[in-house]
Amino acid sequence: MPLSPPAERERLHTRAIEIAGYRRQDGLYDIEAHLTDRKSFGQTNFDRGYIAAGEPVHDMWVRLTVDETLVIHGAEAVSDKTPYALCPSAAPNFVRLAGMRIKSGFLREANQAVGGAAGCTHLRELLQQLATTAFQTVNPSRARREMVAEGKSVEKPGSDAFDDRIAETWGGGEKFLNTCLAYDEKGPLVKRRWPHLYTGVDAPAG
Repeated sequence: MPLSPPAERERLHTRAIEIAGYRRQDGLYDIEAHLTDRKSFGQTNFDRGYIAAGEPVHDMWVRLTVDETLVIHGAEAVSDKTPYALCPSAAPNFVRLAGMRIKSGFLREANQAVGGAAGCTHLRELLQQLATTAFQTVNPSRARREMVAEGKSVEKPGSDAFDDRIAETWGGGEKFLNTCLAYDEKGPLVKRRWPHLYTGVDAPAG
């Protein structure tokens, strides 16, 4: 169901972000993000002269290469289009992310390495989405591979088996509990998948 019909309006700005996860032949994973910002009107710019309507004001890439424990083995950033000539010089600093692990506190640690004048606001903004995409890429891939090796189906309709295996790779249902509406400890999904964690009104006593 789409959003409600909008009031009459004019589009002024479009930000597009595409993030993809890849499994490499060497067993590592590339998590790659591409961001563009475009205006619907032309604008003058001291460094670029004139930026035509539809031409990217920002055109930026970030790639994180991670293993199955989400340790970053390589980090690369490129700023192809920026409003200021100085901006692209921030991108090489993102190699500092190598060696970090995507886990609780990762964004805080990353900001210490590439925050402020050492980095770029737009490249940094991609890190949160890269982190969640890494989780969505690596853990399901690992779960699927393990289930196939065990001869278990990953495509049986109406089964929680695949989701449950993914949850195991993240540390079990406790890691998900109350992180969103779906994983409300009083809700039907938790009751079905993790009845021992369910605390609804009809939860078993004791």
